[in-house]
Amino acid sequence: MHLKHTHQSFLVVYFILFSLVITASGLTKESDWLQYGGDEGGSRYSKLNQINTLNVKDLEVAWTYKTGHLDRIPEQLAFLRKLVGFQVTPIILPNDVGGHLVFCTPFNEVIALNAATGEQVWFYDPKIDLRPFAGRFNCRGVAQWRNPKKMLSEICAHSLFLAASDKRLISVDAKTGKPCPEFGSQGIVNVLPYIKNIEPTNQIKAMQLKSPPAVVNGVVIIGGTGNKFKDASSVNGAVRGFDAVSGEFLWSFDTLVRDEDEKDALPYTVGGANVWTTMSVDSKRDLVFIPTASAAPNFYGGLRPGDNRYANSVLAIRASTGELVWYFQTIHHDIWDWDLPTHPLLVDVTTNKGKEPIVIQLGKTGMVYTFHRDTGEPYFEIKEKAVATDGIPGDQLSPTQPFPVRPPPLVRQGISPDDAWGVTPYEREACREMIAGARHGEMFTPMSTQGTIMYPQVGGGANWGGGSFDPERNILVVPVSQVPFYVRLIPEENVDKNLAKSPMAGNPMGPPGLIKGTKYGLEQKPLLSPLYTPCTEPPWSLLVAVDMVEGNILWKKPFGKIDKLSPLPIGFEWGTPFAGGAITTAGGLIFIGATADERFRAFDIETGEKLLEIKAPTSAMATPMSYMANGRQYVVIATGGHMWNYPNGISDELIAYALPEKLIK
Repeated sequence: MHLKHTHQSFLVVYFILFSLVITASGLTKESDWLQYGGDEGGSRYSKLNQINTLNVKDLEVAWTYKTGHLDRIPEQLAFLRKLVGFQVTPIILPNDVGGHLVFCTPFNEVIALNAATGEQVWFYDPKIDLRPFAGRFNCRGVAQWRNPKKMLSEICAHSLFLAASDKRLISVDAKTGKPCPEFGSQGIVNVLPYIKNIEPTNQIKAMQLKSPPAVVNGVVIIGGTGNKFKDASSVNGAVRGFDAVSGEFLWSFDTLVRDEDEKDALPYTVGGANVWTTMSVDSKRDLVFIPTASAAPNFYGGLRPGDNRYANSVLAIRASTGELVWYFQTIHHDIWDWDLPTHPLLVDVTTNKGKEPIVIQLGKTGMVYTFHRDTGEPYFEIKEKAVATDGIPGDQLSPTQPFPVRPPPLVRQGISPDDAWGVTPYEREACREMIAGARHGEMFTPMSTQGTIMYPQVGGGANWGGGSFDPERNILVVPVSQVPFYVRLIPEENVDKNLAKSPMAGNPMGPPGLIKGTKYGLEQKPLLSPLYTPCTEPPWSLLVAVDMVEGNILWKKPFGKIDKLSPLPIGFEWGTPFAGGAITTAGGLIFIGATADERFRAFDIETGEKLLEIKAPTSAMATPMSYMANGRQYVVIATGGHMWNYPNGISDELIAYALPEKLIK
């Protein structure tokens, strides 16, 4: 750990005053969606119930807003229009700073809208560097914070924080969108020097900041992406804390063990274990909860022996100091790219003992890990079970992996030739042969040079859309994927060196690419039939509801129609590729877009019954949010397609749904 003990006496004062000020300022209003995950714990739950199971069928488009971010791409960089992800979840500001709806575009422009009409109030453009092309441009959201030491009339008494793709941390005034002059250099902190302070830095050009920062009692905390499938070293995965007023660097926490005297220590040539997704916050406990990815590289662990402690882990870190309070590793020595893809949900489960503060961590494996928030001890039991260890020669795999006893896995796990499926006998037999010809078996089947079938795939199970928790009903809702995946490690001498130079080399569906620093190349792709349907029986995407008191699955429902993906307009609800998450509301509803079929849906949380299906201009591969403005409840979602899952529907529209005004009156 790298610590800089600066202003720590003030942080204690921040902690005390912050709790008082947020109550007085309206930051705890039930009608507001104040942070990326709704509340700071990321439950994605709205206490609003104007829209409910009885009237949701009447929902209509209230307003739309086109960001124009695609039109502002310079013509010489026109190809970037296919490299954007409009996956933002907006937040709402308190009324005393305008009550605006605020969000970011994939190019980190921050926009404030009138929450009732969708009219633009202000626009901030950080003018990010579009080159070098690090990958897909994306911005999933911004964070807000009230400074307890400032009068509300002062600039940046209420600030917004943005982690930009070009490795800058930016603070602007929430009322006006103007940069905060005290923060860094005119509102900007260049994070690059702090990233370079910890080795390795091999893939530093490809590193991006895409997720909203976490803000805890005056400390702004950020992670970052890592290009782990291209380089055995990649970039360090450290998380970093900065002063919310001055932008001064406070601390960093290295997400891999480096002390040679400690078990599982790794040299500074090993990177990854980064935090590319969102984090969650418990201000009262002065904790930030951090989900980490696997160590680098993906799929091969021969250069990183041991469990790779802190990788694939839930880390509870003291926000004021950067010190680790507790951790739990969900996968030991991950070679499957099963990063923790979403923030831990910090929720209170109501039992006969009263309210119990717990942590719910969803995994790409389809497993649900639960912990007591203060101690990190499992809430539902987690057992270590024996798994296969005969992988690539020289890769020392863990003999056991942790399996939660409850809840049961949300998706099917493991695969055999008997699981092959196809619309026609020809497809089914082709899929059976592909599975039989590759390595296959139970969960945690090792990688191989013959090819290994992963089920679930690298994208989950759950992914960055995460889950939503309804505290009134103690129900967790999670969208999950059930698609088989093929991964093959190829001896480097057998990799086509010309094809390996392609930007898509090593990517899913791309040609094999070399893993720098190893003797292997990588091929990865969904396991599809000759007619491009997944090789396992549908549904391929599901909504799953879990009773978090008993740890039982309440219901599973397929979501997503295949008519937009099939050559024939067949509307089977078999599930589609998806990206994004669901929200729940006090009205007994689940709202979700996410699917590759240009539809927005609402479900009854008690039964899973679909109550609403609205046609949208394109697929809304983001997570919605809800708020109240002028006595009307709105549900808003970014509707912009997806680079991989819906590439022909790339767009830039924010859509607000509400009940007709005549029904409200």
